[in-house]
Parts: sequence; structure tokens; C-alpha cells
Amino acid sequence: MSPAPEATRRAVGSAETVLANRVWWDGEAPAYHAEHGGFLGDTDFVWGPERLRESDAMLLGDVRGRRILEIGAGSGQCSRWLRAQGATVVATDLSAGMLRTGSTVNAGLSPDLRVPLLQCDGRALPFADGGFDTVFTAYGVVPFVADSELVMQEAARVLRPGGRFVFSTTHPVRWAFPDEPGPAGLTVTASYFDRTAYVEQDGSGRVSYVEHHRTLGDRVREITAAGLLLVDLVEPEWPDGHEREWGGWSPLRGRLLPGTAIFICRKPA
Repeated sequence: MSPAPEATRRAVGSAETVLANRVWWDGEAPAYHAEHGGFLGDTDFVWGPERLRESDAMLLGDVRGRRILEIGAGSGQCSRWLRAQGATVVATDLSAGMLRTGSTVNAGLSPDLRVPLLQCDGRALPFADGGFDTVFTAYGVVPFVADSELVMQEAARVLRPGGRFVFSTTHPVRWAFPDEPGPAGLTVTASYFDRTAYVEQDGSGRVSYVEHHRTLGDRVREITAAGLLLVDLVEPEWPDGHEREWGGWSPLRGRLLPGTAIFICRKPA
């Protein structure tokens, strides 16, 4: 049995990040779907561990008849929900393993719920300029690349004027606290301003998983540098009756600290 990976914080470049995360998600896809598939659903749209659903929040607006691109789609459950609402959707992900899981899910559904699945890098989208009304990602891509400013630029490029880009990601304040759902996770142990990546690696230093931290200000600057307008920032509150823990997300933590940030952006008309 391989030893458990060592977790640390250190600088990791773009190429090393992409390779590590692609391999990790390829290998983890079946187990991830088995563990979290019931919470996420195969045809539902959940923005994060707080269980904020698009059917309630309507952050993408009226999607009927819209051309929508999902980046970092995983197995494509959000895209399937959008298709059921009358949108034309393409679901993309860097991980072939996640897309294989999505293809298996597709095969078990009626044709009107299946969505096209395409493997690509969210930093270099293989689509023409202005081809989509909406681009979104729910906890995909943004924290898993070293150069997330490229994700913003690509989203802006493929959006039509007036189009909307919405993404959810780990709330930056969470990086100052341990990834622990209990009382130990309520004490600050790191600087909010420490932008070094969270890294899992083996004994030889080979990186197997990476997440990158940016502050709220960093995200705003990435958005505006891409030529997008920040319309709203949603910080979902933990709802009553929701008792599921997911990593550092929990009822205890969620009622005191924001765990997710959802950025709603628009491309100027």
C-alpha cells in the first residue's frame, strides 16, 4: 500500500499543477462520484457544499434557449439540469476520468437529458469568440490552476457581448483556517494573504494534488483585467437542517464562516 500523501504549502508552477490535478481527478473520478454523487445528483445543479441550488438562486438568469458552456464540469450534472430547463449546453473538463464517469451517467438517462462532453483545458478553450450566452463553473477549474487569470480571459473571449460568467470557488477566508469541520477548524492557523498553494505530495516530493489560493481582491482584479464587470458576490449561508460535512465544510463552520464565494460577472455589451 502506498503511504498517505504529505500535505504542505509551497509554490507550484502551472505545468506541474495541471499534470498533477489531471492525474488525480482521472484516478479519483469513480470514488468521487460514489461518495458525492448522491449530494450533487446526476441532473441537479448545486453551487457548493452549502447546497445552494441554481433552481432557487437563479444566478444564471433565464436559461431557456441560451447557449451555455460549463468548464470544469466533472461528470456534467449541472449541465444536465440546464438542458432540462431548455438550454443548449456543452460540458467540458480537463479530466478524461471525470468525463468517462459523465458518459456512464449519460448512458443511463433519457436522450433529452444527455449532454455533450468535451475534454479541454479551461485556460485554452477550443471555441470561437462570442459563441456563448453564458459560461459557468461550480467549483471547477478556478482553484485548480496556477494561472486562473487565463480562465477569466478565456471565459470573456467566448462570451457574447452582454453575456454572463459565473463561478463558485472556495471562499478565500477559509484558507486561514484548518481544513477541519470541528472546533479545531475555528482557529486561524495561516495568513489569509499567504498565496502559496496547498499541495499533496509523496515522499520524493512528486506532486499529486494542488489547490491555489487567491484573496478576494485578487479575484476582483482577475475579473476586471479580463474585461468583465463584477455584478455580484454571493456568499451562501449554511441552511438550517443541512447536516452533511464535506472536508472543512460543516454546520458548525458554515454558520460562523463563509465557505464558498460565487462571483457573478458580465461582459460589457
